[in-house]
Amino acid sequence: MNPLRVATFGTGFFSQYHYDAWQRIPGVELVGLCVNSNVERGKEFAERYGVAEVFSDPQTMLDKTAPDLVDVITTPESHAHLVGLAAARQIPAICQKPLAPSEADAEEMIASAEATDTLLVAHENWRWKPWNREIGRLIQSGAIGDPYSVTFRLRPGDGQGPSAYLDRQPYFQKMPRFLIHETGIHSIDVFRFLMGEITGVFGRLRRLNPVIAGEDAGLVTFAFQNGAAGLFDGNRLHDNEAENPRLTMGSLQVDGSAGNIRLDGDARIFLRKKGERETQHSYRWENRGYGGDCVFALQKHVVDHLRDGTPIENTAREYLRNVEIEAAIYRSNEEGRWIDLPVRPNS
Repeated sequence: MNPLRVATFGTGFFSQYHYDAWQRIPGVELVGLCVNSNVERGKEFAERYGVAEVFSDPQTMLDKTAPDLVDVITTPESHAHLVGLAAARQIPAICQKPLAPSEADAEEMIASAEATDTLLVAHENWRWKPWNREIGRLIQSGAIGDPYSVTFRLRPGDGQGPSAYLDRQPYFQKMPRFLIHETGIHSIDVFRFLMGEITGVFGRLRRLNPVIAGEDAGLVTFAFQNGAAGLFDGNRLHDNEAENPRLTMGSLQVDGSAGNIRLDGDARIFLRKKGERETQHSYRWENRGYGGDCVFALQKHVVDHLRDGTPIENTAREYLRNVEIEAAIYRSNEEGRWIDLPVRPNS
């Protein structure tokens, strides 16, 4: 089998997890890396992760390397241009989230890929965290009966003081919309993965750290198509009880007619049958890369689809529903009211 040729854009903080995963997926060859200005950093990454060549011009890289897949690991304002270049050449792409600065920009970018019948996948990795996959499997197996509600308390503890986020992703401080646009969108996707389609939201958002531009705390309630309810309780300043508060980023609980599932900050899953005491549920995961190696799992999922035609999750079109829900949360916060979200046929 010929190797799958992958070209990449970006060398920011989180990109290290992408490159590490590409390096470990069997049958993948990193043929090109494109940087905007810091060529020396690009050369450093190329040497570290075995990338064949470094470029400073996106079109030159795509034309010279003729990749089978591109991975866009840059900031949102650059996504539309880079995805458009790939789509014009009918090269499948994975694009980091946030997909674009706004819902309208995301729609336009997705339409450009669809116009050339080019696969575009959102790099939404939280649903690929092994604990979320296992919780999803337990729900589907009927372990807690019919699910009634889901709650996630986001508590990474990394947002305090004037230096908040500066050591990893300093642009966080300047984002006008932060908690939901950058972080809460992950939980929106996980909630949909675990519980089904979201049909309404109510949000109350606020800024606790005055050095950042956007909101960093808030409460959002959700209604699901199956009648279940959800609560996202986000606070980036406060931490959770864990060896590494950023491993799970908080704690999650799903209640059902026959019991409940609880995830703690150390990625332990506890299962309780109705009327009984909870017990720890055994499952396997590897503490590698980011979030239980979820970046590796997502990227391998896309590789398997391209090679073997296996079903694909999180196409950008499907992911657009998450962006619509995000927009509804901000609208709810601004208008102080519940926002209904009609279910579309492709949702």
